Amino acid sequence: MSLSRTEAKTTAEVIARTLPYIQRFSGKTVVVKYGGNAMGDDKLQLSFARDIVLMKAVGINPVVVHGGGPQIGELLERLSIESKFIDGMRVTDSKTMDVVEMVLGATVNKEIVNMISAAGGRAFGVTGKDGQLIKAKKLVVSHKTPDMSAPEIIDIGQVGEVASIDTSVINMLVDGGYIPVIAPIGVGEDGSSYNINADLVAGKMAEVLGAEKLILLTNVAGLKDKSGEILTGLTTNRVNDLIADETIYGGMLPKIRCALDAVKAGVNSAHIIDGRVEHAVMLEIFTDEGVGTLITNCDNSEEESA
Repeated sequence: MSLSRTEAKTTAEVIARTLPYIQRFSGKTVVVKYGGNAMGDDKLQLSFARDIVLMKAVGINPVVVHGGGPQIGELLERLSIESKFIDGMRVTDSKTMDVVEMVLGATVNKEIVNMISAAGGRAFGVTGKDGQLIKAKKLVVSHKTPDMSAPEIIDIGQVGEVASIDTSVINMLVDGGYIPVIAPIGVGEDGSSYNINADLVAGKMAEVLGAEKLILLTNVAGLKDKSGEILTGLTTNRVNDLIADETIYGGMLPKIRCALDAVKAGVNSAHIIDGRVEHAVMLEIFTDEGVGTLITNCDNSEEESA
């Protein structure tokens, strides 16, 4: 499709404005957690894939970690396997784990790889079990009430947390010109599979890779204050205050804690952005405005792109 002279001029101006960002982030690693609404909408899938391919084309190294909770729930329902949740985490017995591996490791992972390939990129899909990329340990959940002398330990099955990540696997793919696409399944010391929260895997992946940015795609506009205004340019101290006064609560807490841990461990910035916006990743990388909440570990957060 040909552009008018005015449209071509506007396009050229937009591309020119991205140059400082390309120069700044070329050669850097950006870990992107992909999931939620963006996975279920064809237009959003296409814009996400193009954003990731563009990043690679200009010298940025994207690493994609994906979720797939809705797809897992749908297949479990079709198989008449009941879904149970404790503290927002899916109780994962052996049958459920089989479904998790099937959905995340086969269906969703390959769909994302094909999507990026169709947009002109070279993607390589792996699970955390491949090459023992992600070593996991069982996640321990405990509850304590005032009338209990000791906390109750609750078994939620094959749900894990990250014990370690072998960066050599990722570095090999990146050095080979590939975009890694990672399913958040870990392997225990005994070879057992563990279902791990994708936000947690993305955060730890950003830490061990020394990433410039951690981007968490969500189905909300960003972190909001009590009046409903989007908060951005936040320092870790400010975020801790927002948790203490219960501005941040519920389902947003795990994402915020994941982002906090990442920046405290050396990731330059974490971004919780609206995955329902077309080209959300590109807007976050290549503009000052962004489409969500920026968190840094310094007091000069205004120097970062939002």
